[in-house]
Amino acid sequence: MEEAASKPKISKIVFVFTVTLAVWLLFTWPFAPVNWAMIIAGSLVSLVSGIVLGGLATLHPVKGLNPVRYFWGGCYVFALAWWVMVANLDVAFRVLHPDVPINPGIVKVKTELKSESAKTALANSITLTPGTMTVDISDEGYLYVHWINVSSTEVEEATREVVGRFEWLLRRIFE
Repeated sequence: MEEAASKPKISKIVFVFTVTLAVWLLFTWPFAPVNWAMIIAGSLVSLVSGIVLGGLATLHPVKGLNPVRYFWGGCYVFALAWWVMVANLDVAFRVLHPDVPINPGIVKVKTELKSESAKTALANSITLTPGTMTVDISDEGYLYVHWINVSSTEVEEATREVVGRFEWLLRRIFE
């Protein structure tokens, strides 16, 4: 019984295969006549990736076929880059100007995201932003974040400042 549950579903394998092959073709596609050797090699690598990594795929791989999600994914990349740059400048300013106060601490923030993939992406986005680091994610939808300059310990205000930057985009991508 457990063995059957641990095997990835065929839809997940097909999803990983398709995405991997698409990325392979984007990076290796020649601007000359079709190179069948590259397509066959990419198909084999994609098939192995699908079999090995299929169990790690999202619970609903069909959602990954929606092109609107890719648009929002592109927007997310730019938003993440923006907030990482802003946070880098803030941390650099605090380091270079020791008179600027810091108030480090761990705050509790709430997320409305439901899927594990979305919560993981949110936690990683927070951690990638200098000055913040996700310490824990609870089952009730709370994240505990170490923040270099805690401006509010109230859950709603801290959520708006820490989570609000990314949550609305991640909701459009993952849910």
